[in-house]
Amino acid sequence: MSVPQNTLRGIFLMLCAVLFFASMDATAKWLATKYPVPMLVWARYLVHCLLMLVFLFPSHGRRLWHTTKPVMQIVRALMLLGITASTMFAFRLLPLTVATAIAFLAPLLVGLLAGPVLGEKVGRIQIFALFIGLAGVVLIARPGGDVALTGVLLAGIGALCYTVYQLMTRMLAPYESSVTMLFFTALAGAGVMTALLPWIWTDIHPGAFDTFLICMLGVLGGSGHYLLIRAFRITPAATLAPFIYAQMVWAGLLDLIVFQHVPDGPTWLGIALIIAAGLSVVARERLSARSARNRPADKSY
Repeated sequence: MSVPQNTLRGIFLMLCAVLFFASMDATAKWLATKYPVPMLVWARYLVHCLLMLVFLFPSHGRRLWHTTKPVMQIVRALMLLGITASTMFAFRLLPLTVATAIAFLAPLLVGLLAGPVLGEKVGRIQIFALFIGLAGVVLIARPGGDVALTGVLLAGIGALCYTVYQLMTRMLAPYESSVTMLFFTALAGAGVMTALLPWIWTDIHPGAFDTFLICMLGVLGGSGHYLLIRAFRITPAATLAPFIYAQMVWAGLLDLIVFQHVPDGPTWLGIALIIAAGLSVVARERLSARSARNRPADKSY
């Protein structure tokens, strides 16, 4: 049985998107050891915002920022800003692989909170998977391990912000354009960090290569989100969900190649538990969706 062309294209776009995200994280980790994190966050969102204005404003015009739910858009955008800032601070203390693994607690938290927040059914598998994922974090942050507890806490804050961000994305998706949601994340991040610029600017003058890398934070982040939107537009979310975890593979390769870091055995086990917990929830959701499609229609009147 052949795989539909749109499915293959969507999977390819997803793999490219998470590669861009992992590359942005590796670039941020490299730069965070040399420059203040708030300046990097400001550059990341400013470049992202300018790129959207240059490439999308001519075709979208005012529709780029037209929204019926401005407060929710801004709060959602601030959550993404919180993810970026806390994760970049965590990169100063954590290996790229570890910080990425902790961020993947977010899908487990979303699955648990989707019940009370979105009215979705929460099964025992989702609850069990969350505890398995938390056990993975405990293994990573165990006393005497080679991972800084402060870094784990910062990455955990990022995962909590990511959870709220995903929940709000689900709430807004039926009513708002995906391009508008993407633009608000760039606009709010750039606006807030520009307003703080007098307090965060330091007398630092990056060289040409570092300036290029700083600009690439916005290019990689914006491009990754754009590819993600395109992937979900042509391929069902249930099909794409497992491939999100390819970001762990990219992060591990970049961690090894760029930073020459290899996690120890217990840390690998913790990472594996988080990934296994996430994939178990994905598999359960796919089975539920398939059984719902195959269930005979109710013909009683």
